[in-house]
Amino acid sequence: MVGAKSPGHVVVVGAGFIGLSTAWYLQERGIKVTVVDRGGVASGSSWGNAGWLTPALTLPLSEPSVLTYGLKAMLDPASPLYIPLSANPTLLKFLAGFARNCTPGKWRAAMSVFAEISRTGLDAFDEIAQGLNPVAEPTKVADPFLTGFASLKDRDALVKEFDVIRQQGGQVDFSLMSGEQIRTLEPTLGDGVVAGVAIRDQRFLNPPVYMDSLAESVTARGAEIVGAFNVVDIRDTGAGVEVIGSEGRLLAADAVVVATGAWLGRLARRFGVRRVVQAGRGYSFTVVPEVLPRNPIYFPAQRVACTPLGDRLRVAGMMEFRDADAPLDPRRIKAIIDAAAPMFTGIDWDDRAEEWVGARPCTTDGFPLIGATKSSRVHVAGGHGMWGVALGPLTGKMLAAQMSGDTTPAVMRHFNPLR
Repeated sequence: MVGAKSPGHVVVVGAGFIGLSTAWYLQERGIKVTVVDRGGVASGSSWGNAGWLTPALTLPLSEPSVLTYGLKAMLDPASPLYIPLSANPTLLKFLAGFARNCTPGKWRAAMSVFAEISRTGLDAFDEIAQGLNPVAEPTKVADPFLTGFASLKDRDALVKEFDVIRQQGGQVDFSLMSGEQIRTLEPTLGDGVVAGVAIRDQRFLNPPVYMDSLAESVTARGAEIVGAFNVVDIRDTGAGVEVIGSEGRLLAADAVVVATGAWLGRLARRFGVRRVVQAGRGYSFTVVPEVLPRNPIYFPAQRVACTPLGDRLRVAGMMEFRDADAPLDPRRIKAIIDAAAPMFTGIDWDDRAEEWVGARPCTTDGFPLIGATKSSRVHVAGGHGMWGVALGPLTGKMLAAQMSGDTTPAVMRHFNPLR
């Protein structure tokens, strides 16, 4: 039932994971939804990501050692974290704010927040797989989820992070593996992998297929998804909102949700959202190994994520702080290959397909922006960094509850877009 404070009709700007998840949960509350996107379904970072639903690895980016990586990155284009030398004032503001959050104390505090939301993130996926016109594409259990290392020192670094997760109230079920054990489990791994960690109770999905299924569910539940709708302005009329598209297009509604990822600030800034949302661009491509892995494999030291997608393997990596609309840089693809190749066997890296770059929306404190702006009719959902997929349904659930005037989880206070 729609509550007294609920809008009757909401326009969601953005047909990515966050936007469509929000649309689904708004519909669950009986609210009419129209979704618009300048491209189409999953035309941004929702398409080419690794598709991981991994509470054990859903961690704040502001780990203190990232500062060391950042200094290296400014001098090494092959680094998994690439920061170009630039005088861009927005980027400099973001980096300064990010550095202030890379302290052990702030990182541990952020870990406690992530531990809390990770516990309920998977539950939201189960909810949208049930009920009226559910999402038909299932999530898959990683049994187990594997991480590989070129040295015991690298493995110890991940184990220490898991210890912090447990100290902050999270749960991680894992076991250590030798190089021989992990190669026996996944024969595609090469001699470069000398140690491993097997993590249980994690999941993954096929991003393009899942996004199509989510869009079909939202449409079957009565929403209209309008592609090629480039929103240039949003107006609060005092009685509702007007969503203005290029070429004079206009949609009127009771409320709007801005879920435009790395471009969120362009529409939300005038409504009091001052937090910098910086594009942290990720790259991916697919290959066909002689032996396809059964489950995802992560190489934390190399920052390379690998996910089986049916008959091929998606290989993803990089965190490139550049303009969201900049073209794909082939050097980043080469950097991923150089990092991953020693860890595998039986892969022709020249025979790759689906090269892709997408802009992850990153905030300085690592927390997303979810909730109302200075206008009670204009809401935002974005800034999830690398975890837009893992936290998408939970984000939609929390925001739909807030927009309907219902009680929201206490953890949502950390995500106030006006903070």
